[in-house]
Amino acid sequence: MRILLVEDDEALGSAMQRALRDRDHAVDRISDGRTAQSLLRTEAFDLVVLDLGLPGIDGLTLLRQLRQRGAGTPVLVVTARGEVEQRVTGLDTGADDYLVKPFELSELEARVRALLRRSQGKAAPLLVHGPVAFDTVARRVSLNGAPLELPRRELCLLEVLLGRVGQVVSKEQIAEKLFDFDDDAGLNAIEIYVHRLRKRLGPAGVNIRTVRGLGYLLEQP
Repeated sequence: MRILLVEDDEALGSAMQRALRDRDHAVDRISDGRTAQSLLRTEAFDLVVLDLGLPGIDGLTLLRQLRQRGAGTPVLVVTARGEVEQRVTGLDTGADDYLVKPFELSELEARVRALLRRSQGKAAPLLVHGPVAFDTVARRVSLNGAPLELPRRELCLLEVLLGRVGQVVSKEQIAEKLFDFDDDAGLNAIEIYVHRLRKRLGPAGVNIRTVRGLGYLLEQP
């Protein structure tokens, strides 16, 4: 999943970015409100983790603008402002959840997982497709009941395809989930990840079909 992290504290922002990347997310970190404003207008994200006290444009203004445009992107507000009134204002403005500093990174990860599951309509953290079972919380995959170790990008690719079984997913849509701004990989790299994942899953009867000129389709079991 692709996450926009807007946090101007360098040490905290770096720690949050590492923690979320370790959970196999593509994370773009921004430290000022004006850059975040531009990105939110032009890029698609699965989740925004948003500090309120930002230089340039404050977090509440960014959140208000996002909702005024009709965007339903989940927003987790992270701030040192712990007063009840501030939390109520954030939620009334359109935040989906609220995390007050200081916090444990494990709590950040748990809240991000919950918001992503909710936004994708996944009441349960387990995705099952024929012989494949993907625990989205533990980030573990099993094939016919046996553990299947996958590199990060193949794991993310599988999650994207499992979320749209029977639908064609374009390279551009896959790239949005797999790569962040720091990645040098291009669209051609996706062919490599699809090839590798296909080799792992094919013997178990799981077929990833190439739809020429359009993208890839994980066929119904």
